[in-house]
Amino acid sequence: MKRPGGFDRPSTPSTPSSKKATGPAGRTVGTSAPQDARTEPITVPADALAPVSRIRSLTGSSVEKSGVAVAGAVLRGARRARKRFERAEVRRFTWRSRRRRTAWLVALGSIVLLLGGVIAAAYSPLMALRTIDVVGANRVAADRVVDALGEQLGTPLPLIDFTRVKSELATFTLIESYVTESRPPGTLVVRIVEREPIGVIPSSSGFDLVDAAGVRIESSAERPAGFPQIDAPDGVGSAGFLAAGEVIHALPDSIRGELDSVAAVTTDDVTLTLTGGARVAWGSAEQSELKAVVLGALMVGHPVGSVNEYDVSSPNSAVIR
Repeated sequence: MKRPGGFDRPSTPSTPSSKKATGPAGRTVGTSAPQDARTEPITVPADALAPVSRIRSLTGSSVEKSGVAVAGAVLRGARRARKRFERAEVRRFTWRSRRRRTAWLVALGSIVLLLGGVIAAAYSPLMALRTIDVVGANRVAADRVVDALGEQLGTPLPLIDFTRVKSELATFTLIESYVTESRPPGTLVVRIVEREPIGVIPSSSGFDLVDAAGVRIESSAERPAGFPQIDAPDGVGSAGFLAAGEVIHALPDSIRGELDSVAAVTTDDVTLTLTGGARVAWGSAEQSELKAVVLGALMVGHPVGSVNEYDVSSPNSAVIR
């Protein structure tokens, strides 16, 4: 069958072909078009693309600079973060030592403030000595002691001259020992221990009342009642006198009240004489407490006046004569 007219195709089929344009540096720029299109190649001048190349180069430089800036900022931030982390770690591992150090500093500061306040208050006029109290004075006149220490009045308690106080009290022979006590805000207490008389010894003026050390407490023309007479051939302060004083101290009040005299020729030959006339062979001052107990028991079973002598020189085998 014969085809209708106008529907015949060319004998050679059409194929697409590429049309190119020459660009910079001999490169081609273009688009593909059908082969049957009647177009000529387009040539782009090299100077036309120069601004584009310049823009590309400038854009690349700005990107590089901004990248460097960003990298620097990131590095600095990392360094700061690392420092913060290190400081946090140091604080975490040293919080105990820091707390102890803070506690020590606070305690030390409190002590310093307290000491400063105490010292300031102690040396202020508020702590000046205004009153002197004398305790334990019987034979010693308390007002005389206060007068002797009167020069210390007005002195702050910490600044009292106790060496001067000692020298002033040493002038009182009846004072055996003393203790001072400061009572804020302005009182000084002087506690006195007086010498205890143990007997009398004959003297040129009559009789001297003495203590165990032989210190004279008072003198009188007549023998004081209630104290035994001490006969020590070597005098006051001798070994015999000291042994007699030790024996008198060991006697209970019940026996001491009946004691008339004590003779001590040597330290091993102490003899007591009772008011009823009975003698007591005491011997040395050793074991005086035990001998006093034994003598008291003998005097209960054999009252004074019924025997002539109690021998307690050997307390474990006492003898009555």
